Amino acid sequence: MRDTHMTHEMILANATLVLPEETITGSIVVRDGHIVDMAPGASVPTGAEDCDGDFVAPGLVELHTDNLERHMKPRPKVDWPHQAAIVAHDAELASVGITTVFDALRVGSILSDERRNYGKYARSVADEILSMRNSGALRISHHIHLRAETCSETLVEELAEFGPEDRVGIVSLMDHTPGQRQFTDVSKFEAYVRGKYAMDEGSFGDYVQFLHGLHDKLGKTHEEATVAAAARFGAVLASHDDTTAEQVATSAEYGIHLAEFPTTLEAAQANRAHGIANIMGGPNLVRGGSHSGNVAAIDLAQQGLLDILSSDYVPSSLLLGAVMLGTVWGNMAKGLHTVTAAPAHYTNLHDRGRLSVGFQADLIRFRLTDRVPTLRAVWHKGNRVA
Repeated sequence: MRDTHMTHEMILANATLVLPEETITGSIVVRDGHIVDMAPGASVPTGAEDCDGDFVAPGLVELHTDNLERHMKPRPKVDWPHQAAIVAHDAELASVGITTVFDALRVGSILSDERRNYGKYARSVADEILSMRNSGALRISHHIHLRAETCSETLVEELAEFGPEDRVGIVSLMDHTPGQRQFTDVSKFEAYVRGKYAMDEGSFGDYVQFLHGLHDKLGKTHEEATVAAAARFGAVLASHDDTTAEQVATSAEYGIHLAEFPTTLEAAQANRAHGIANIMGGPNLVRGGSHSGNVAAIDLAQQGLLDILSSDYVPSSLLLGAVMLGTVWGNMAKGLHTVTAAPAHYTNLHDRGRLSVGFQADLIRFRLTDRVPTLRAVWHKGNRVA
């Protein structure tokens, strides 16, 4: 009987391969979605694609992005059809070199306060993401990142709607109570809330009191429920907006391994002492500082305290930020490590994030123009997706 199995092979040659610790000129062979061979040298075998010295690196791994929410709510009070939003989000991420994403979905809602009600949505959106993934409608690999808002009313009930089968890879503990963490300066919180939700001064004061009461009543219970849920899902536990060494010590007690956007040098140093990886935002790095007035990512990078980059709210900032780090550190491989091998390692994805034989062929090809990366191609499991 004739063998009908078709082998798909691709060779990228004369490329600047971005390895975990160095860059070399070489070639890479992909067969049936995996890297099967690598070799140094600038030769271009017959049938290979000549990369003309372009960088070839692992596909980017994104741990925290608010981009899907932007597609679902392109303007205040505008709800976009979710499946269309997911497809657009997926295509945008592929177009900037992201081949694995943990889609951030908020769990924990406020239903009783008329000044700012917001309801649950994570379970239904996760169902849509997983359904579209299973049907082959998406270009890249999607996992779920549950952002657990402890200053809320319904967190326990919303966490209970998820299970180990839901591809929840990260659960982050968030506390947006004004006066601490991201909003230590309450005036920053006031500018954000009043500007976004057209809230008058009196209503804002009442809202702050409401949030403090909610935190005092349910904060600890919600923290403990979140830690337990992460263990039930088999997910990595993350903290969010750590500000003090005391907060980091609590994170360490909970078994947290990732710290999203520490707001101070003190917190970043404490994370390093506890073996917790510091994640900073690409927009913070590219802009040269935090829009909330917190510690600058470049300062942590220069002190060796930045482990992972996240695109946060600008998907294209991930590759650009990694290249900026490569320039600052004088080592492009080290810069790309923060968006490839490091995030894959800390989320237990041991089949991607490196150019290595046997690994999944998630790849990007780019060149630099005045230190700005220009993507030439993106592959996910050996299939070109952008």
